[in-house]
Amino acid sequence: MADAPRRKPTLDEVAERAGVSRSAASRVLNNAPHVRSDKREAVQRAIRELDYVPDTTARALATSRRNAAALVISGETPSIFADPFFARVIVGASAALEEAGLHLMLCLAASDRSRRRLEELLRARGVDGVLLMAVRENDPVLHIAGGTELPVVFGGRPVGYEPPWYVDVDNVGGARRATEHLIGRGRSRVVMICGPLDSQVSRARHRGYREAMILAGLEPLPPEYGTFARPTGAAAMAGLLERHPDLDGVFAANDNMAADALRALREAGRTVPGDVAVVGFDDLDIAKITEPPLTTVHQPIEALGREMARLLVRLVAGEEPNSLILPTELVTRAST
Repeated sequence: MADAPRRKPTLDEVAERAGVSRSAASRVLNNAPHVRSDKREAVQRAIRELDYVPDTTARALATSRRNAAALVISGETPSIFADPFFARVIVGASAALEEAGLHLMLCLAASDRSRRRLEELLRARGVDGVLLMAVRENDPVLHIAGGTELPVVFGGRPVGYEPPWYVDVDNVGGARRATEHLIGRGRSRVVMICGPLDSQVSRARHRGYREAMILAGLEPLPPEYGTFARPTGAAAMAGLLERHPDLDGVFAANDNMAADALRALREAGRTVPGDVAVVGFDDLDIAKITEPPLTTVHQPIEALGREMARLLVRLVAGEEPNSLILPTELVTRAST
């Protein structure tokens, strides 16, 4: 009786033998450049030891190009479309992808269903790579991004995770300059309206505020928190006025909340900048039309989207680019 044919080893077994993830083993198999040399050697050794032969049909599918990139935004859909920040990121990313001949596919990953569809899209390699925005601490999208064999470029860095490739802005430095500006205007009771605690952007900007206060010999005061959306800025401002009625300066973690804080101060009978000086962050269009116009930290939002896309295009092309941190700049207007 003839011996039964020996079962062919699988890619999962190669990954297990090499001590790497399945996605890392696949990237080595497809000769992708973005793999550490020690992992590459371990996978190649496991392939030899197991006598692994890849499925040529599957490999051809894996290496084919779709000429498209997914921009994935993790967050609640209504707040995303209400925030002009994301619109400007999309404009920048779309322009850079178009230059490279790639289409932009917008994916909103706010629900379990939308995340399942995203996972299916990436598993089927329906795009060449992923741009990922607004990721929070312990976000389910992180698991999806970690499981794909496609290159992923993050916009910003999530709490507790340092992605291989990202484009960020100098949030700490920008927040420090904003607070130093308020202190330089003679303000000593400076408070802050933070964004959500599960956002690295919020934490970085709060860190910049604290650093500036401590370096100036002033006490950093406990912040109030919003969601980055406009309605939450007024509630946070009211809370700060109640806890610190002698406050004379406010740094808000974005312009949306700063605009609402200006309204709350006006309703409370405080003049700006006479009684209270206010600084925001982002330099959105709303900063120019508030009453008074808002001093803010300019971050290059369209450049953020553009540089994310350019980084992804280089990864898709097999290059090994470095991550990037973009500078910020204080824009002085009448609110200080």
